Amino acid sequence: MLDEAETIRRELVQQVNTEPGSRAALEAQHGQVWDTNQLAEHFEVVGFLAPIVVVRRRCDGIEGSLMFQHDPRFYFGFSVDQ
Repeated sequence: MLDEAETIRRELVQQVNTEPGSRAALEAQHGQVWDTNQLAEHFEVVGFLAPIVVVRRRCDGIEGSLMFQHDPRFYFGFSVDQ
């Protein structure tokens, strides 16, 4: 299977994981941030290709995507799918 976005994704993985942010730093830059337990509480994961995860928000069923960093694992930058 050909992933046309693989190069872009690999660059994003490098960017978010080279200097992983603290929760406070990510909140200052991206707004709301979720850890793994909070993600499971608020979203259903539909799929992922690092560093992006596709989710469905549990409260209203809206689908969107989040970015995530590896360690510490935080999810941020919720964007509604158009």
